[in-house]
Amino acid sequence: MNYTGLIDHYRDRLPFGPEVRAISLGEGRTPLIQLRNLPSEIGFEGEIYVKFEGLNPTGSFKDRGMTVAVTQAVHEGAKAIICASTGNTSAAAAAYAARAGITAFVLIPEGKIALGKLAQAVVHGGVVVQIKGNFDDGMRLVKEVAETAPVSIVNSINPYRLQGQKTAAFEIVESLGRAPDYHALPVGNAGNITAHWIGYSEMTGQGTPACAMCDGQCKVPHAAVTDTRPVMLGYQASGSAPFLHGGPVENPETVATAIRIGNPQSWDRAWVVQRESGGWFDHCSDDDILATQRLLAMKEGVFCEPASAASLCGVIADIRAGKIAQGSTVVCTLTGNGLKDPDIIMKDGLKGLIQVPAERGAVERALLAHMNG
Repeated sequence: MNYTGLIDHYRDRLPFGPEVRAISLGEGRTPLIQLRNLPSEIGFEGEIYVKFEGLNPTGSFKDRGMTVAVTQAVHEGAKAIICASTGNTSAAAAAYAARAGITAFVLIPEGKIALGKLAQAVVHGGVVVQIKGNFDDGMRLVKEVAETAPVSIVNSINPYRLQGQKTAAFEIVESLGRAPDYHALPVGNAGNITAHWIGYSEMTGQGTPACAMCDGQCKVPHAAVTDTRPVMLGYQASGSAPFLHGGPVENPETVATAIRIGNPQSWDRAWVVQRESGGWFDHCSDDDILATQRLLAMKEGVFCEPASAASLCGVIADIRAGKIAQGSTVVCTLTGNGLKDPDIIMKDGLKGLIQVPAERGAVERALLAHMNG
């Protein structure tokens, strides 16, 4: 049978009957890539995998939640959806709205969004509203507007978003044959770490408080597929780390624009995940995040956006600190594709370009000089 998207594939675990038409772009089934070179470089004797969500249709994990949220919105008769976004949500919302034939309104912080993501929202026909404020201001405005306007919110406060995003945990268990020992994710709004925990909980057949977070939408009980759940690790950028500060950050700043969020909407739920899983939150500096992004690209051939690299950056630090056990299996979620936010990479990358005349000899000399160090 041809794969037609995660709703049809996991319909028995999602809140849709057979009569509901899926709004899909073929999302899901992203690769779980085992890192072959980095573990030995950092002295780790276990296995590290990256779940590369940047290979979803719009280039980020947001597509998983958006297919479910938009499907439900259309099923309820909505003609328009709305979201606040640092970039990836706006791209996914606009694309899935276009697929459904409805309107997407997206609020973005002026000058605080990667151009690649903004281009996606524009080309898919989204109505883009730039606000003189940050993501948290946008989220507040979305909630206020939706109280009276005929629009459906598709941010992660929408429980259908989490229902879609939980399917990444299903895929990981299916690929490994079990849950990993540790699962690391970048944390911005904290919906994704929450959704993964819901997914892992469902895979074990456990009726935990975490499953109650989906507002009763999980089709439980199911037979257990695995008997363990991972320790969940959430990593934030140092300049945008409310989970480390113990409360909202008023003016979050980081080059990792996708997690530049000071007031996470899934705050309470994420703390439940941390307590239930025995995990922790930590933070990484912008310099370390960017260094990890380059390291992953150069050593493993995987190009993720800066926010994605926070998961692997934190894991490397915690392996070196002895917090992650040797011999364990670790999965790092890479939430978005590097092509969405290439500006910082290109600022440094252009400095390394070699310019020569269009002559064979000049090219050969340049190659030899590089090969000889």
